[in-house]
Amino acid sequence: MKTPKEPTEAHRNFFRDVHDVVRLIPRGRVTTYGAIAHYLGARHGARMVGWAMMAAHPSVGPDAIPAYRVVNRLGLLTGRQHFATPTAMQDFLEAEGIQIIDDQVQDFKTRFWDPSAELA
Repeated sequence: MKTPKEPTEAHRNFFRDVHDVVRLIPRGRVTTYGAIAHYLGARHGARMVGWAMMAAHPSVGPDAIPAYRVVNRLGLLTGRQHFATPTAMQDFLEAEGIQIIDDQVQDFKTRFWDPSAELA
């Protein structure tokens, strides 16, 4: 399934909500597409969260959305191909003290940030 070519207002609002949550992820922590979807009341919306992350990549500077802190449910850097270089996602995470081996966050359970628990 592809990203909607012309997102509806509902898509734009959902993307904005996703981006707002991602901005709250603390340095040195990661969350998952599914955890964000669940927090936003879209239990099966992990793919939509992925689309929102792809839409976030062009932003830079103080308004940048740290999309690199969002990984799949196993801690894998599945979104890495959407960054400027093949290692950018890993580089950003390692700069925050997160160890990555074979495209996977090490100590994932400790690094996992659950918005449903943290923002409750």
